Amino acid sequence: MKMRLSSVFAGVALLYPSVGAASDQDNLSGRAPQFHNSARHGAADPYVLYDSNSGQYYAYSTEGADKGHHFAIYSSPDLSTWHRHPGGVLKACYDGDMIPIEGGQACWARDWHWAPETYYNEKTGWYFFFFAGRMREDMAKDHFRYSKFEEPSKIGLAVSRSPTGPFREIESRPIDYYPFDPDYHDVNLIMDEEQMLPPQSLDQGETAPRGTFIPTIDPNVLFDKDGRIYLYLSRNAYRNWNWDDELGKYVEESNIIVIELERDWWDDPTASTMPEIVTSQKNIHAKDAPKLPCNITHYNGTGEIGHPPRKDGWKTVISYGADRQGWENYHVDDYQKYNGGRKDRRWAEGSTVITRPDENGRPVYLLTYSANNYEASNYGVGFATAESPFGPFCKSSRNPVLSQMPDAEVPVYSTGHGSIVASPPRNRRDNVGAQEVMLRTPDGSELFYVHHARNATTRDRSIYTTRMTLDESAIRFGSNDAISMHLTALDQPLPKHTYPIKIEARCSRGRQFAARVVSKHGAPFDLGEGSNRVVALPGRKEAISMYKDDKREGTFVLKFGDDDIVRELAYQRLSVNGNWETVASKRVICT
Repeated sequence: MKMRLSSVFAGVALLYPSVGAASDQDNLSGRAPQFHNSARHGAADPYVLYDSNSGQYYAYSTEGADKGHHFAIYSSPDLSTWHRHPGGVLKACYDGDMIPIEGGQACWARDWHWAPETYYNEKTGWYFFFFAGRMREDMAKDHFRYSKFEEPSKIGLAVSRSPTGPFREIESRPIDYYPFDPDYHDVNLIMDEEQMLPPQSLDQGETAPRGTFIPTIDPNVLFDKDGRIYLYLSRNAYRNWNWDDELGKYVEESNIIVIELERDWWDDPTASTMPEIVTSQKNIHAKDAPKLPCNITHYNGTGEIGHPPRKDGWKTVISYGADRQGWENYHVDDYQKYNGGRKDRRWAEGSTVITRPDENGRPVYLLTYSANNYEASNYGVGFATAESPFGPFCKSSRNPVLSQMPDAEVPVYSTGHGSIVASPPRNRRDNVGAQEVMLRTPDGSELFYVHHARNATTRDRSIYTTRMTLDESAIRFGSNDAISMHLTALDQPLPKHTYPIKIEARCSRGRQFAARVVSKHGAPFDLGEGSNRVVALPGRKEAISMYKDDKREGTFVLKFGDDDIVRELAYQRLSVNGNWETVASKRVICT
């Protein structure tokens, strides 16, 4: 017999022609709907943007893509219940044996596909996907001078009309940028074949030839209020040994650097222009570059010599030497600790930059960065402030503002490398741009830092969402408390303006229900994600089967037992203690 759904919505317009009366409740327990960081979504280095048209958040991750792809894409209506999209951003170009794959992308990069970030241009409708990759060995000499340059990492770019792709490269090459350090003594050239132990004295290190090209990872773009665009990068630790007077030895470090970009790539309505650095910084170090020794190929770590076309500029904004903080020293004795298996290193990576006015209306730039090895339990996040996008940046004395909680009721480890995002605006008519959080916090919204972490030191990284407070009264150069973060793996309220949550429903064939659960701004929930579900009342009966209905995004068809009596559908969320809490319900009668 054909079934008909009669539901009553008190004071609410009909959602479907077959829907009658029902009762929607925001939260049946009387409190805001809750979420907890469940560590169920494998991800690393997540970058999140908000799409005001759909009300969805999109996260891009180093890890989590299907086999044969790079970079996972997730979407979420609430920064908690994440849906992983199939495939990934880019199709892999090589298999595990470096055999080319037909249709592969970013073929200039052999591996180390890291740290994606995506930016949306509302005027042109294009999404720009930045990522890092390690160049093929046969290309290294053309960008880093030496064919044996071990970590020749560069930045790539792909574009799409949709946040979920398909993405295409503008050109199958990295961004045209050749940062060069003319003053650096390239101590790798006088190290042994293992390239693990640096010279044991500064005097010995300064016998090494000067000048090196800089490998870069972890791109982050700042679109400033005046229309200028800045690219922040991590200068990869490789080829950056710095003498530490306090320790009396060399430590290999990664730093945060910045370069200004021209606007042509961003303003191009066809998205066919590759980014270029500003003309004033192109080849600026050619005049300072020392000549190579005539016998350079006799040094270690060279191989075939190439001739990169330029020696470009850059500016360091975060480094240990300029602003020393002890929490960044966790790995400076790793060579001895691991019997020569690891280098003595420091990290400053994974930057995110926003800007806000101080009490006098002058811009202050706030930069978050991660330090220590991502594999270590004490990977953490600090922040620094500056009066210019080029610095100098002053680190907060309260760093790290995000770090592990090994003794918490639910422990959290390896917290770091994330992005700053705001909860949805109070009013959906406040059309918040994807990058607007860089310049302002939407009216009535709260801020979050979405990052990766682990719930055990042996587990892989997962997405975590941490509340972040930006104290506007403390925004000034040299501030120690402008940013604070509130990490927890326990239950906490959903981000503001992601609720009230509503259930839409209609009858389907064979005693089935088509259910769709949406956020305040109409973004659907993935009911198969694991931390949320729809059950039948009375009795909290779980569906015996569920599948997606392709007729409308976010709709799931649920079937309950033939003998089950269904008077009401309830949307529930999983609490950290394993209990299911009903958030919204809807009375239904199908005949």
